[in-house]
Amino acid sequence: MLTLGNLFVFLLLAGVAAWFWHAHGIRERALLAVQQHCKKMDIELLDGNVAFRRMALVRDARGHRRLARVYGFEFTVTGEQRHQGSIRMFGTRAGAIETDAHPFPTRAEPEQGRVIQMDDWRRPPN
Repeated sequence: MLTLGNLFVFLLLAGVAAWFWHAHGIRERALLAVQQHCKKMDIELLDGNVAFRRMALVRDARGHRRLARVYGFEFTVTGEQRHQGSIRMFGTRAGAIETDAHPFPTRAEPEQGRVIQMDDWRRPPN
């Protein structure tokens, strides 16, 4: 027999399960946004993961206070050091992605794209 108390407990558990499922979808969107950001910044996302840190009232791009989920991640530039980063999620929309100060990799100039002046090339070395 289904009592009102049993129905309440069932609905409460169903609501908690739905909230966790929705939160998992938001975490996946945060991970996708961080992966795209790391690719654009030419840094490597470590562990391929973002971790929930907290929920807080933070300012969005317009300066309004909104409830946001803050996820953390780790990245590397050189492969030797780990650096911290965070992303704010406003619902299903990604907010600011912040990274710790880190060194930028120096890129060697590719040989194919290098312009050689013919006068310098013809001149014998001293």
